[in-house]
Amino acid sequence: MKREAEENADSDKKARDFVDKINEADSMIYQTEKQLNEYGDKISADAKVSIESALTELKDAHQKKDVDAINKALEAINNAWAAATQNMNPNAGQENTQQGPQDDQTQVTDVDFEEVK
Repeated sequence: MKREAEENADSDKKARDFVDKINEADSMIYQTEKQLNEYGDKISADAKVSIESALTELKDAHQKKDVDAINKALEAINNAWAAATQNMNPNAGQENTQQGPQDDQTQVTDVDFEEVK
């Protein structure tokens, strides 16, 4: 029995990788549709078209169960989302440049402490 398991290890790994990729595609389809419904009005028209195009490509690859096409479609949809989210908040990554009064008492400092009983 152990010998048989060792002989089939490669085919089992390939089957598992195949199922994992199909599940990953299925999950991405669900997440993308959900996020488009929730945030569709905050995404630029160009970015939305790009995401929807990549989503259609992913759905087709998922339906055909073509792992290579799924990998390409997943990459395309991830790139489309990256571009869309970058454009959603153009101030992301920039420090707050507003000047105002700062009170030293409002600064938070991490301190190590020990509870004594």
